[in-house]
Amino acid sequence: MTPLTVCAPLRVEARALRRGLRAAGVADSQVRVVRTGYGPARAAASAATIAASASRPPELAGSQHGPVGSQPALAGSPPGLAEAAPGMLAVGGVAAALAADLRVGDVVVASEVSDGTITVECPSAPLLAGELRRAGLRVRTGPVVTVARLVRDGERAALAATGAIAADMESAPLLAAAGGWPAVVVRAISDTPDRPVVSPRTVTGGMAALRSLRQAAPALARWAAAVGPRRVLLASPRSFCAGVERAIEIVELALEQHGAPVYVRKQIVHNATVVADLERAGAIFVDELSEVPDGANVVFSAHGVSPEVRAEAARRNLAAVDATCPLVAKVHAEARRFASDGYLVALIGHAGHEEVEGTLGEAPASMALVESVADVGKLRPDDTGKVAYLMQTTLAADEASSILDAIKERFPAATGPGSDDICYATTNRQSAVRAIAAESDLVLVAGSANSSNSQRLVETAQRAGTRAYLVDGPEDIQLGWLAGISTVGIAAGASAPPAIVGQIVAALGGLGEVQTKDVVVATELVQFGLPKELRQRQAGQGPGGQPGG
Repeated sequence: MTPLTVCAPLRVEARALRRGLRAAGVADSQVRVVRTGYGPARAAASAATIAASASRPPELAGSQHGPVGSQPALAGSPPGLAEAAPGMLAVGGVAAALAADLRVGDVVVASEVSDGTITVECPSAPLLAGELRRAGLRVRTGPVVTVARLVRDGERAALAATGAIAADMESAPLLAAAGGWPAVVVRAISDTPDRPVVSPRTVTGGMAALRSLRQAAPALARWAAAVGPRRVLLASPRSFCAGVERAIEIVELALEQHGAPVYVRKQIVHNATVVADLERAGAIFVDELSEVPDGANVVFSAHGVSPEVRAEAARRNLAAVDATCPLVAKVHAEARRFASDGYLVALIGHAGHEEVEGTLGEAPASMALVESVADVGKLRPDDTGKVAYLMQTTLAADEASSILDAIKERFPAATGPGSDDICYATTNRQSAVRAIAAESDLVLVAGSANSSNSQRLVETAQRAGTRAYLVDGPEDIQLGWLAGISTVGIAAGASAPPAIVGQIVAALGGLGEVQTKDVVVATELVQFGLPKELRQRQAGQGPGGQPGG
């Protein structure tokens, strides 16, 4: 394997990186640390040496704009780079903070580097940033600008206005010389507006920056071990289902019609990205209605609420809009019907999930939660001939079937809903995961930890014998998972934004060539209409959501 080349401008920076690598047991044969010299002129000379000696496969990821490797060779190029034709390149060192919230010792992982002429993107930056955070470092990801001299205090604001969060003096020409090889830039903050550097020699005083650089070094070796071309199988359908799209649209329309704030009881859907986006738009998420001011606008989440919650909202004159998924509302209606007919209703689901709590609240005296086969033996109906069963809509079908078999074995007359409670989107996504798991070395499921349907997708892949992990985004992907992996399957829970999958694919592309393939098991055309409260408000603005089956 071609070793990783790590370029560091100064001896103290190279020493910090080398010590960090050796302390982690990384052999010198695996990672070559090269001192390039300080400043853009020396970096350009080193870059020219790299460009002349490196063979560059054009298909490798990492887009760039502007002249590549066009800097003239300069005299005084540090020794070592002529032999360092890098299959992968990292630039490490210190940098000046441009973002106001950065402090000495923080680590910046460049999403791109630019000197105003050359811009090189670093798509795998989120993967490395996540690894560094798990190592205990304070990390920011963002653009880094390469400048010709030490940043003076009066220049920071102008540089920050370009969008850059940190400035260095070497990265742009060095990455340009990599010519499309996988590359990363890790810079530890040595100076800030209130702690300026007056000379390159004073970098030795930035001990916090050098400590962070040393601590960051082992992650560079893990990044290098993950580099390589891959096949990526995309499960389809994936991401938003009709119920999630409807719920998000309800909050957005409520904000548009009423203005901020609009309160939302619980997370509208179980996804951290969706919640954060809506919070920025003016939504306020609360756990209980007691946190909502009297008379305020409130939205009930897609998971449904109990009659008790609805009654409280009415008592307090809250302007409530119900975003309950119609498929969850169907289960609520079934619970009421069975309970009114004298049945003991066994609800197959997971304790603490909001959908389960809302459904149990429909008839608490007539319902029992069943989480496992063992719970079936605890059911005590007054009449063994009047047992009914319902299911949480986001369960894994094979998980629920064993519990259902146990119910029917103990209560042969047990009856259920007229149609399956597990929703079409859950079933389709689980089928798609089984399809990609059969061909994958690893499955990544985009979704938040509190998303039941996303968790079930992970379990579905694992039951198929494939390693699988749940990630909110690329920063959650551990580089160790990718080492030696040639085929990655990617799925997304019904509450995960489609953009997350694109971000994961882009990050993997920063490690090498990626060939993607859509594995389609179903096409979803389902749409749900909006609640009447929002349709009425929209009447003068055109039609709202279209009802569907």
